[in-house]
Amino acid sequence: MSITLGKSDTVGVVGAGIMGAGIAQVAAQAGHPVLLVDARDGAAAEAKAKLGKSLDALVAKGRLTAEAVAATLARITPVATLAGLAPARVVVEAIVEKLDAKRGLFQQLEGIVAPEAILATNTSSISVTAIANGLKQPQRLVGMHFFNPVPLMKLVEVVSGLQTDSDVAAAIFDLSAAWGKVPVHARSTPGFIVNRIARPYYAETLALLQERAATPEVLDACLKAVGFRMGPCELMDLIGHDTNFAVTTSVYEANFYDKRYVPSLVQREMVDGGLLGRKSGQGFYRYPEGVTQLPVAVHEAPATAREITVHGAGPIADALEAALTTALAPQGWGPERRRDTSLTGIAIDGARLVMTDGRTAAEWSQDLQMADVAVFDRLMSPTPAPGTALAYAVSPRASAAWRTQAPAWLAALGLAPLAVADTPGLVAARTVAMLINEAADAVQQGVCSPDAADAAMKLGVNYPAGPFEWLAGWSEAGVIEVLKALDAHYRGERYRISPWLRQAAAAKALR
Repeated sequence: MSITLGKSDTVGVVGAGIMGAGIAQVAAQAGHPVLLVDARDGAAAEAKAKLGKSLDALVAKGRLTAEAVAATLARITPVATLAGLAPARVVVEAIVEKLDAKRGLFQQLEGIVAPEAILATNTSSISVTAIANGLKQPQRLVGMHFFNPVPLMKLVEVVSGLQTDSDVAAAIFDLSAAWGKVPVHARSTPGFIVNRIARPYYAETLALLQERAATPEVLDACLKAVGFRMGPCELMDLIGHDTNFAVTTSVYEANFYDKRYVPSLVQREMVDGGLLGRKSGQGFYRYPEGVTQLPVAVHEAPATAREITVHGAGPIADALEAALTTALAPQGWGPERRRDTSLTGIAIDGARLVMTDGRTAAEWSQDLQMADVAVFDRLMSPTPAPGTALAYAVSPRASAAWRTQAPAWLAALGLAPLAVADTPGLVAARTVAMLINEAADAVQQGVCSPDAADAAMKLGVNYPAGPFEWLAGWSEAGVIEVLKALDAHYRGERYRISPWLRQAAAAKALR
């Protein structure tokens, strides 16, 4: 039997901190009577007063009317004890992120609210199944994971534990949508959707830093060029390295020490040293200065070539051909084109510029039996904006001339080449491949659907695209190639390929 929640239904919120106050605001703005309680005396009233000042500021800016603010505040009633939540049809918990505290709270609430009332936890990482353990009616507990700041962030992860009733999850899904949010269903597994799929964004950069492949500035620039609003080093500084390390450690432990989620020695040392990011004044960067700007590189013009051929099929090779045609137009000629080849890149006389398939420049050099080889990162957009940062690496066997000419040719294509160590998958390709792989595993294990994964990553952490949207512009076989190369280089479980990806690639091969 379906459960319907309307505006007349009272919402209880436990916890008057940033998250709890935000949830109370959103519920009240949607028209619900809200009962707000906190363990600290007077905290709920203080939160309401602070909310009033924040909303008044929006009135002054013309974003809200005074009448709307007055109506919202009138719907929020601070209550002194949990007993005051008795009329609530839904109670959302937003207290400290500790299992015992949450479990104890819900056990108390069971004796206060009506038997048909829904209990929701705003946990970001604790098992909903574990929180429900010991409840008389565990089927009415569901995860309702908001993102900070609650009034602005659209995503809500609706998380079902093993005993959560499907009608309860559906009612919270619909309620979230009625509050102007974009809900996604998730199964209660470590990290849910966002905190799980996002791990490689940090982990691959930390791994590259550990092997001294590039500086934080270069890694951030390469990933912001893909469309991420903040580079991973900048973002970890913002989150706080202690918090980020704790979440990674929690996911690692909850997954029985799966090597895919192993925490970073680089980050542990920063935490041990108190270099926590913005809140301590120093992380990868110093604050308030923030991200160190890379110097503008000046590249010499490419040397005159006798023969240039663009290799590969598809939109990226097409874009390379178009860019080279424009670059060579003043000389009155253009590149040749070969589509019947396994590589995507450019042959320039006796040298090669190859888009990474995961293999290093040294491996390409050996396979091609050619010294002058350079690999460049995958172009996530076939037509990147002029001046887009792009990682590249040169074979150790390359001549001194080619070490200068490789970035010169990339610059002639309108890109901003950034040198990194000759590491498999470079920066963007390995990071996005691992994000796709993690999302594929989440779908394989029934954590979420592909659409939910895409929505969660775009709305929860502002990714420029969802993992399955990236996959649609790449291919299962291409992603697998990168992961195979990473696994062959590093060995171990970290880069194992998701069965979902293997099955999808095999299905396409049969068409």
